[in-house]
Amino acid sequence: MDSAVGKLLPVDGFRISRKGVFPQNAQWALTHLYQPVIGQLAVSLYQFLCTEQETSNGDDLQTHHTLMTYLSTPLDKIYEARQKLEAIGMLRTFLKNEEEKVYIYEIRPPFAAEEFISDTFLSLLLQHEIGIDKFKQLKKRLMRESISYEGFTDITESFDQIFHHNFPAAVQSEGPKNQGEPRVDNVRKGPVLMNHRIDFNWLHEALTQRMYPADKILSGMNRKVIIQLASLYNLSSTEIERALTWAINEDNELNLEEFKSACHDFMKSHSQVNANVLNQRERIADDSTEMKSKEDQFVQLLEQISPKELLEDLSNGNQAADQDMKMIRDVMTEQGVSPGVMNVLVHYVLLKTDMKLSKPYLEKIASHWARKNVTTVRQAMNLAKAEHQKYQQWGQQKNQYRKKSTEVIPEWFKKQDEQREQEQTKSQSFDSTELEKRIRMLSNKENGM
Repeated sequence: MDSAVGKLLPVDGFRISRKGVFPQNAQWALTHLYQPVIGQLAVSLYQFLCTEQETSNGDDLQTHHTLMTYLSTPLDKIYEARQKLEAIGMLRTFLKNEEEKVYIYEIRPPFAAEEFISDTFLSLLLQHEIGIDKFKQLKKRLMRESISYEGFTDITESFDQIFHHNFPAAVQSEGPKNQGEPRVDNVRKGPVLMNHRIDFNWLHEALTQRMYPADKILSGMNRKVIIQLASLYNLSSTEIERALTWAINEDNELNLEEFKSACHDFMKSHSQVNANVLNQRERIADDSTEMKSKEDQFVQLLEQISPKELLEDLSNGNQAADQDMKMIRDVMTEQGVSPGVMNVLVHYVLLKTDMKLSKPYLEKIASHWARKNVTTVRQAMNLAKAEHQKYQQWGQQKNQYRKKSTEVIPEWFKKQDEQREQEQTKSQSFDSTELEKRIRMLSNKENGM
């Protein structure tokens, strides 16, 4: 689980910069094209950053409290929206990590509507979200009919004809001098894709062995489409090679529409294979789990599930209360507690307070763990065991007034209460006999049973 908690704090500062020229129909593109793909919150965050950059000094330092206030959204959701903007190519993020973290958010121009529809990767994403019929309607509205060139002759001058003879001989012979230096980042529009996903050298050799013109097939727009579809459908170089050979026509040219269809078919078969592999891995995991101790299994489960899932499990599947989730969220963001450690804390406090969450109690233990630099589930469990008596005293402080009451309590009730407390303390240990039951319940939930 890739949680945002602890990665971004309300007190962290940020500045905004801007690169590139924004298209005239940028707002329309954001609403009708980008929003179905990245969501309303990501678009709202992007618009806020744009307007804030236009009306403020570039050196103004703000905190993320500002974003939380203007967007009326928790910081973890803002972090997720930021990630979507980064992935789609509309935002770049830079971090300076000193005593206090400072970010620079560099906003990038979105595609114009026509560019978006023409881009293979983005158009497929949008089509997946809104459906083929709505996509065709948008495309018809945006893509103007091209002018007929029949009877015309292309007389456009080439670059070499106009400029080449004016270049100094030294420039022509030496070429660029900064090949070993870091590449200056130009304003790049579009999603951020992993070019290293596909081994083009291997792909070139495979096509050459099949007697195809590899240089022609793997150049220009074709190369870009290959990278996009490989990222979109999570395909390997081998699957791309098979899709290419399927889509090459009798003129040894790549039919892009056939290639897209082939990649889509591989994606569907790829999903089925992944499901079979996942089932096999789960069976292997079940076999290996039996060899682990009960506590090791419990640690592993607390590392994998969210605090919300833990609350619902401890409530026999009932939905977690909003008040409890807000309490947990506040403690996690204010104390910088990871989800796994928060699971230990929630589990401990619930068992020690008759299944009731107390924010002051949570905060006190969380701050103690933060000072002790507790970062893992195992560390949290060990410290909870070691400091059990201290934490018990903290939990009992709020009940001191009630204990000082002058009410007469029958002797039999005192003995029964003492016996109940002893049994409860015994059953609440991390090494309790109920541990196996909890592990089984959580395991069934993880496996979708």
